[in-house]
Amino acid sequence: MAVQSRHMRMIGAVNIGSFRISALIAGVDESGEVQVLGSGHRAAKGIKRGYVTDMAAATHAVRDAIERAEKLAGVVVNSVWIGCSGAGLASVVTPVEIEIGGRRIEDEDIEQLLVAARGALAADGRTVLHAQPGCYVLDGAEGVINPRGLHADRLGVEVHQVLAEGAPMRNLTETVQNAHCDVDGVVAAPLAAGYACLTPEERELGVALVEMGGAVTNVAVFAGGMLAGLTSIQRGSDDITNAVASSLGIRVLEAERIKCVSGSAMASPTNSREMIRIAGASEASDTAVARGADDSGQVPRSELIAIIGAELEPLMDDITRALQSMGFAPGRGGRARPVVLTGGGAELPGLADYAQGVLGMPVRIGKAAPLRGLPDPHSVPGFSTLTGLVLYALDDPVDIRAIGSRFTMTTRGSGFASLENLWRAMKAYF
Repeated sequence: MAVQSRHMRMIGAVNIGSFRISALIAGVDESGEVQVLGSGHRAAKGIKRGYVTDMAAATHAVRDAIERAEKLAGVVVNSVWIGCSGAGLASVVTPVEIEIGGRRIEDEDIEQLLVAARGALAADGRTVLHAQPGCYVLDGAEGVINPRGLHADRLGVEVHQVLAEGAPMRNLTETVQNAHCDVDGVVAAPLAAGYACLTPEERELGVALVEMGGAVTNVAVFAGGMLAGLTSIQRGSDDITNAVASSLGIRVLEAERIKCVSGSAMASPTNSREMIRIAGASEASDTAVARGADDSGQVPRSELIAIIGAELEPLMDDITRALQSMGFAPGRGGRARPVVLTGGGAELPGLADYAQGVLGMPVRIGKAAPLRGLPDPHSVPGFSTLTGLVLYALDDPVDIRAIGSRFTMTTRGSGFASLENLWRAMKAYF
C-alpha cells in the first residue's frame, strides 16, 4: 500500500465529512504496534450532509488531504479505508436459525449457520456496508458468546447489517478513486468511532455513541461487544453555526469562530455581563457590526448561548427518540448506561453536562485513545472517526459476506483481507 516504508504494513484512512475531509497514514511494525506517520485535513468541498454534490470539488479536496498526509509521512499510499457518515446510514438486525436436533454443536454447525445467515441478507436495494454476527441463540436463549460444545435443538444468530444508499456510496468511492487511490473498504463512521472512543467493557455491557458531525449526527448502540443499532439524523453542528450567522447577521466563518471560542451549551448568570466582539456580515465595510450589537460591535455572550441552545434542543429531541427506538434505556435495577458524545460537534463546551440533563443518563465526551505519533490537534473528538478507521482496518472483523462453506471460502472484494487471514479470523471468532 505504500512505497519506501520500513513498516511491515501501511494503513491509509480518509474520513469524508461535510465540514472537513481528513486523511491519516499509519505504519504497523512486526510487533503489531501502530505508529501514525502523517495526517492532514482541509475544509470539505463538494460534500453536503454526507452526500457528494460536486464530484470534481470533492475529488480535489480528498486528493489535497491525502497529499498533506503523504508529505508528512514521506510515503505514498495507493489505497485507503473510507469513513462514511452520510449516504442514508441505517441498520437492520436479521435473526437466522438452523435445526441441530439436540446434539452437541460443532464447528461445522456454526459455519453452516453463518452461511445460512449470508443467504438471508436483504438490503432492500441498498448497499450492505457491514454484516456482522452477534451473540448466538440456543433454543430461544439469547446472549451465547460461543455455542461450540453445547447441546441445542435449534441454533440461531442475530446478524447486524449496516446499510447505505447505493448511488451515494458509488459516488463516494468514485471520488476517492478519482483522487488516484484504490478503496480498501468503506466503514460506517459510527462503527469506526466506536473502535476509537469506546472501551471493550463499554461495548460489552451496553453504551450509546452519538457522533455529532457537521451536517449529520449518527446515533449508535453497542451491546455484546458489537454494534447493535444505528440511526442517522440529518442535523449537526453546522446547523448551530448557520443559526448563529443568521441570527446575528454575520458571515458563516465568523459564526464558526465565535461558536468555538465563546460558545457553550450551558448558560450561567454571568453570561449577560460578558460581551463578545463580533465582526459584521459586510466584508466591504470595516464599520459593519453584527445585528443587535452595540456601537462597539459587541453582543452579550448570553445571546450567543441562547441561539446555540435553541438549536441544541431539537437535536437532543431527535437523539432521545433515536435512543428510545433502539431500546436504549437504563439497565436492570436502574443501572446507568452511558452515552458517549464524539465528533466535531462534541467539542462544544458544556455539551456533556447539557446532554446528561436532557437524556437522564451519564454522558462523557469521547476522543480516540492516543496512537503513537498522532499530533495533538488530531487527538480531539472531531478526528476520532479517522483514528478509528485505522483501528478497524487493523482488527479487520469478521463479515459473514466473506464466509462460504469450509471448502469454498470466498474473499471480500475491493482489497479486503486475504483468504488465509479471513479463515484465521473466523476460527478466532469461534
